[in-house]
Amino acid sequence: MTELNLLYTDVEDDLRRTVRDLLEDRLGPSAVTAMYDGDRTIVEPLWRALAQNLGLAGLLIPEAEGGFGASAREAATVCEELGRAAAPVPFLTSAVVATIAVTGSGHQVVAELAAGVTTAALAVPFATAPYGPVPRLAATEGTVTGSVSSVAGALEADVLLIPVDEADGLAIYAVPVSEAIVAAVPSLDMSRQLADIVLDAAPGSRVRGDAAASVRAALLAGAAMLASEQVGVASWCLAGTVDYLRERRQFGRPVGSFQALKHRLADLYVSVESGTATARYAAAALAADDSDAEVATAIAASYCSNLAVTAAEEALQLHGGIGMTWEHPVHLYLKRAKAAQLALGHPGEHRGRLADLVDLPYEATDAGKSR
Repeated sequence: MTELNLLYTDVEDDLRRTVRDLLEDRLGPSAVTAMYDGDRTIVEPLWRALAQNLGLAGLLIPEAEGGFGASAREAATVCEELGRAAAPVPFLTSAVVATIAVTGSGHQVVAELAAGVTTAALAVPFATAPYGPVPRLAATEGTVTGSVSSVAGALEADVLLIPVDEADGLAIYAVPVSEAIVAAVPSLDMSRQLADIVLDAAPGSRVRGDAAASVRAALLAGAAMLASEQVGVASWCLAGTVDYLRERRQFGRPVGSFQALKHRLADLYVSVESGTATARYAAAALAADDSDAEVATAIAASYCSNLAVTAAEEALQLHGGIGMTWEHPVHLYLKRAKAAQLALGHPGEHRGRLADLVDLPYEATDAGKSR
């Protein structure tokens, strides 16, 4: 295990400012709220600005393959900002998970992903953990048949990356979305709406064989980057609540001056700082290809999943009546936090994997909680 620096670099700080400026300019809470009424018009132009104008689609792709050759540290910084804005873009599903699954394959889809002209989604249920079984479809003479439910990023994708069962193991096939039936399903978090996919002898091209390790690496990186996104959600909830309690007055005093609320905010601040440290540790370990990367990811994924939900619930309660309204954006963050809590493995799965890695006894209940 190498010594990891968890502090943000100047490059990461510059990247953060650039992404934040764009999101503040292009995305408002009302645009995200409109997605719950079926209006998804914000997604395509916002993603094009991030993917092509800023080049974030190719962030994790090596320069030799047309990308920027950045690391998980930079990707985690982007995810924090996307979480802070509840941004409805497929960065996590396309620029992280799908990209890592096919990078190094030599397939044309990698160059298209790097240029931001193609968006992809790995066709596995969004709840799939890096340590669990990966659903596999069947391929016959270059066509793919089968179905996958609850796939994130499929509605924004141009290409579906399908895990396929072959005689010598797992392979990945690229299938154009036009060859599949992609049906949107009502989702708790409509800013990351899920979809069911059905393929009936859909023509596809084989991206890579012996792909089990690549799929696992993609899901592991996705879980780590999701932890950073959840830190962004929690950070917004904390900052927004502090700002509100400074302004809201009761009995002639700012509500934030009440001792009981100070204690709640102090506890939440400590939790957010702890979550930031664990998410940074996971990103730094992945970037350094450290032997502790899987341990770090399991810690971050299990902790930050619950952190985001707690922070959103606290924000909702401490905003009082206004927090319960449709117009106030706190509900967007609660929905994002609660849906993401079960994404890429629920906290109990990550704690169970962590227990295995560090040789600790662990028993999970049906709800995925340790005891």
